[in-house]
Amino acid sequence: MTNVVEKVYEQVVERNRGEAEFHQAVREVLESLEPVISKHPHYAEAGLLERIVEPERQIMFRVPWVDDNGQVQVNRGFRVEFNSALGPYKGGLRFHPSVNVGIIKFLGFEQIFKNALTNQAIGGGKGGSDFDPHGKSDLEVMRFCQSFMTELSRHIGPSTDVPAGDIGVGGREIGYMFGQYKRLKNSYDAGVLTGKGLAWGGSLVRTEATGYGTVLFAQSMLATKGQSLEGKRVTVSGAGNVAIYAIEKAQALGATCITFSDSSGYVVDEAGVDLELLKQVKEVERGRVADYVERRPGARLVTEGRVWDVPCDVALPCATQNELDGNNAATLLRQGCGVVAEGANMPSTPEAIEAFQQAGILYAPGKASNAGGVATSALEMEQNASRTRWDFETAEAKLTDIMTDIHDSCVVTAEEYGRPGDYVLGANAAGFTRVADVMLAHGIV
Repeated sequence: MTNVVEKVYEQVVERNRGEAEFHQAVREVLESLEPVISKHPHYAEAGLLERIVEPERQIMFRVPWVDDNGQVQVNRGFRVEFNSALGPYKGGLRFHPSVNVGIIKFLGFEQIFKNALTNQAIGGGKGGSDFDPHGKSDLEVMRFCQSFMTELSRHIGPSTDVPAGDIGVGGREIGYMFGQYKRLKNSYDAGVLTGKGLAWGGSLVRTEATGYGTVLFAQSMLATKGQSLEGKRVTVSGAGNVAIYAIEKAQALGATCITFSDSSGYVVDEAGVDLELLKQVKEVERGRVADYVERRPGARLVTEGRVWDVPCDVALPCATQNELDGNNAATLLRQGCGVVAEGANMPSTPEAIEAFQQAGILYAPGKASNAGGVATSALEMEQNASRTRWDFETAEAKLTDIMTDIHDSCVVTAEEYGRPGDYVLGANAAGFTRVADVMLAHGIV
């Protein structure tokens, strides 16, 4: 790294000790911005790097709630409002035991650039809690969500900060939080949360958007090589919304998806994933991947190793951060994988990314390839503001246009800075310059 970039990174590490994921996210962005700073030194001279790595606001709060046994439980809640240059803070809420302030800051930092790439006038933020909804009753989840929103409601609003869902936060949790927000504010501000139910302000395609968008981005990358997903063998990690709808879209485009996973292991279904069965197990029954195997002849559950051990043409990591390391990358490359499009946030380690780039395969970072979710959240905000709702075809067409534009912006920007085909540079540079130019216009704030 250059002296300017290295100095900023060292300050980040010093100020945010022990936050490894945040350090990783910042380093990846800063390293790729070196040609941008070289060509446009005024960004560094105006302190843009120092400013963009520092959140505008960090909120941490206590979340007390009562379980079904009448025992008081206490969790921590977080909201990091990272950058509002382009619009109100926008980013999901994650409920998972691994959540801490460093995880939320890494996610919020990534969100700045992802949201900028969508061209939807939304800033970057993220939030969540170390609460684990898995294994909790609906009443326990409701009590927690109501307590969480009692504090969060002080800091959000349709023109201020608009949370959505992420890992552990689906339609059920969004419903409970919206109900509590409405009760506290005595106001039906549908635009304060996205990912809502269709009957009360939600948008068609929002559930599918992140998975669909990831696959659409992969299809655009393949098109630059005169190829498509037709006939491709695809491995997918995860079994939540992103994974399920990545599988749905990939199979609709002619691919055969053969894997999915959760914390108990991964499933290999060589005949192609039975999507309806997977939805029944994960969305209706809230079950485990082993439940799929019990009902699907020919499918097998693997509890050792990683899903990336399965040979494929296209890999879609859709589970969580740092799930695909350097060894996994080497295995994928050795077995002929030519495309990696990230559906999760920062699922590939630096070593894996380096291996993909050195091999010259098509590799898309999550801030570009998984931006479909937040893009459709912004479309939901637009529909809420105008009190309208588009049909599925209209919403999907808008999503497709946005993902195509993101892909093309990455390609053009990478070429501008002399690194054609480098989607990491393209995504980071395009997102950064959009935010940085507006920050300069707003002055030192």
